[in-house]
Amino acid sequence: MPEKILRAIFVLLFTVLGIVLSRQGETVLALLLPNSVLTETILGITFMSLAAMLVGGIFGAIIGSFISPYLIKSLFMFTSTVEKSLSAMSTQDLIAGTLGLFLGLIIANLVGLAFGSVPYIGPYVSVALSIILGYLGMHLVVSKKSELAGWLHLHAEGSFDKKKNKDHHTGKLLDTNVIIDGRVADIYRSGFLEGPIIVPVFVLEELQKIADSSDILKRNRGRRGLDILNHMRKNSKDDVIIVTNDFEDISEVDSKLVKLAREKNYKIVTNDYNLNKVAELQGVAVLNINDLAIAVKPAVIPGEQIFVQLVKSGKEEGQGVAYLEDGTMIVVENGSQCIGKEVPVIITSVLQTSAGKMIFAKLESDE
Repeated sequence: MPEKILRAIFVLLFTVLGIVLSRQGETVLALLLPNSVLTETILGITFMSLAAMLVGGIFGAIIGSFISPYLIKSLFMFTSTVEKSLSAMSTQDLIAGTLGLFLGLIIANLVGLAFGSVPYIGPYVSVALSIILGYLGMHLVVSKKSELAGWLHLHAEGSFDKKKNKDHHTGKLLDTNVIIDGRVADIYRSGFLEGPIIVPVFVLEELQKIADSSDILKRNRGRRGLDILNHMRKNSKDDVIIVTNDFEDISEVDSKLVKLAREKNYKIVTNDYNLNKVAELQGVAVLNINDLAIAVKPAVIPGEQIFVQLVKSGKEEGQGVAYLEDGTMIVVENGSQCIGKEVPVIITSVLQTSAGKMIFAKLESDE
């Protein structure tokens, strides 16, 4: 089927070529004939033109029908050779060569415009430039593809680094506990917490419920959280943003926070150990202020002596519990007998986790 179509196309092309050549021959004949003869035959010029065109078309069709099988065979051989050559090339070479060819043709077209007005040789110069520069562009790009790929990689990597630095100030999503904790306001004011601070409306609703609780302790905690949030918003109105995104099909506030963080590519700021782990399991970045507190807290070294006030008994028999100023719990062996007193203790070990730090000690007098 493709051969029949190609043969019909070639026959049609040669037919048109025969008609065009017959018209050219008629023009030459008119130039060669004397004026007297031309005047005598002017009445028959229309018939002669039609006859010449008919003869030229028939003659061209006959030649096209005879020569088309050879042309089709040559075309198939050429396309097969090109296909084998392209198959032997890698995809990278093919893309690079095509790009180089286009660049060479563009340059040749621009340079050829300067020779367009030159008589006789102008069109031929443009064709020659297209062939030469097209080949050179293809050859140079293929031979230099490694260097070009390295340059493009460095350029893309630099753009990615710029984008990464730009996206470094990702929105920080606050949960209820970290707002009530209050330390996040100091951290943000000190400049260690960058980027817009995002507070979802469902977190505000939970804070309001806590502030309206009948339990005095919960009510105070809720009001403290609202006061801290209002203070942050007044000092940095443009950076503290209240968003109305909510998920009616989810009841848990922590689950809503994780889903919102995943959708908007936010980071969650929290001091909740369980929320920290759940968010990390779902691929959400978490900033735990307990980790920050551990990182900046002065190290308590085993063997160091400190003075603490024992406030209550521990879970195990004979244990006493004290707290440092930052709220770190110290479990003192045999400290139950000194509850209510300030005593010197010796640090024996330190347990450090994302949930906080716990220090174990013993009374100095036990030594």
